[in-house]
Amino acid sequence: MSTIPKNNSETVAHMPGRASSIGVWILQVVLAAIIAGGGISKLAGDPVMVDMFADIGAGQWLRYLVGALEVAGGVGLLIPALAGLASLGLAALLTGAVITDQFVLEQSPWLPLACLVVAAVIARARWSRTEAVVGTLLRR
Repeated sequence: MSTIPKNNSETVAHMPGRASSIGVWILQVVLAAIIAGGGISKLAGDPVMVDMFADIGAGQWLRYLVGALEVAGGVGLLIPALAGLASLGLAALLTGAVITDQFVLEQSPWLPLACLVVAAVIARARWSRTEAVVGTLLRR
């Protein structure tokens, strides 16, 4: 017996899920590259980053902390089980970046704001997996 559908409705109905999954993965990879790249430059002591954190006034320890969180978040976005949690953590970090850019550094917050929106989209798309991971951790 053949299992070929009589019409294309089953095939068409399946494609948007796969296309959206691929789209979310593309967003994850792009955001991971942007965020981890920024984190690496902070950890490496890029003079622009050193000066920026000096202008913030909280000390260079904050540069190391933010850099480490960015690298960890970028790596987390590439691990399927952690992508949702990583995007939530990055959303929190990026919220701080938007506020700092706008009110402390008095510069345009558009790049961290755009990254924040992408992180939120990823968090929403990966929500069911995030719930499963958190549920597993809470049962232990």
